[in-house]
Amino acid sequence: MESSALVYILLTAVTVGLALCIDNKDYVAEHISGRLAVGQYTGYHRRQARNIVAEAAVFCLLTGVSACRIAVGNDYWVYRDNFKLIAQNRHVSSEFGFNYIVKWLQQLFGYDNYLPVFAFFSVLTVFFLVKALHDQADYFAFSLFLLMAGGYYFNSLNSVRYYLALAVALYAMKYVIRGEYLKFVLWIGAGAVFHKTILLVIPVYLTARYLAAVHIKRWHVCVAFVFAISLIFGKDLYRGILFKIYPYYENSAFDNGQLSYINIGKCLCVLVLCLICYRQSVKENLVNRFYFFLNLAGLTAFCCGSFVPEVSRVGHYMIVSQIFLLPRVLSGIKEGWFKKLCYGGVIGAFLLYFIMLLRDMYSVDVRLLPYLNWIFN
Repeated sequence: MESSALVYILLTAVTVGLALCIDNKDYVAEHISGRLAVGQYTGYHRRQARNIVAEAAVFCLLTGVSACRIAVGNDYWVYRDNFKLIAQNRHVSSEFGFNYIVKWLQQLFGYDNYLPVFAFFSVLTVFFLVKALHDQADYFAFSLFLLMAGGYYFNSLNSVRYYLALAVALYAMKYVIRGEYLKFVLWIGAGAVFHKTILLVIPVYLTARYLAAVHIKRWHVCVAFVFAISLIFGKDLYRGILFKIYPYYENSAFDNGQLSYINIGKCLCVLVLCLICYRQSVKENLVNRFYFFLNLAGLTAFCCGSFVPEVSRVGHYMIVSQIFLLPRVLSGIKEGWFKKLCYGGVIGAFLLYFIMLLRDMYSVDVRLLPYLNWIFN
């Protein structure tokens, strides 16, 4: 592992260290329930001021590393070529919102001046990620650690449009929990102008919210079982619908039917932990139940949806909620050796995943390392 990997390691360590200064649990409890109206505070006491400074520092560091990159990511130069095609009014497969913004930025900064374009989308993506943590993470530092070690931030240096949509979906979860469904749909619609796969979260998130609010009955289990079976035996029907929307994925390199064993393992481990702590942390907590059912939906997608090209792009919309679920579940465990064991197990597992992620960043189909930026390189 060469020296530029230290950029990612230090970035994770420093941002998580800064996040340890953030204590916004009381704010999250009121905000996520909708009891805290925007602009309700007329002033800031010391804790709020410290939170704002620390969050701003985290935002600046994450944005800086992302916005200043050059030639990082296997699709970096593909995006650059698409920027040129968009400026020339030629056809590209990306959504119209993305195309309009790219064209406007090139008119503003000049043709083929691609660095400001990447920087603009970096700012947007990191903003929604940090804002989602600000609004929903009871334990900001722990959730940020899971976000970083889980690879969501680093993978946003690739697949620019998708990870912007993922960040918007993460931010919009709070509206589903609060029952503000119109706001939720409007935000998802805004995300869809950058990557239309985000539209999948509308039925998934609403179903998870419904299940979180009711007592599970036998017919709920039967419907879920029938749906899972339909994914296995009705895959030709689903593939037919899918390829009408994304025809270029059919028989592509991504259409390989491979199972994502790592993601299945992550979902199973989180599910087992939630079931062990169900009475303490999940059963009577609507927010935790919502995240719990999203993890279950992600497990279903990864187990039964391997026929979907790049199924991780579907599953990540669901399992990204683990960054909120795990800290909330662990905090509900009674003090003692078991709680320490669970914390150690989760942190150790994500650190191991982070090490594996760093190792795989050198692969030709990832190319997130070596890290280069236009300031020093």
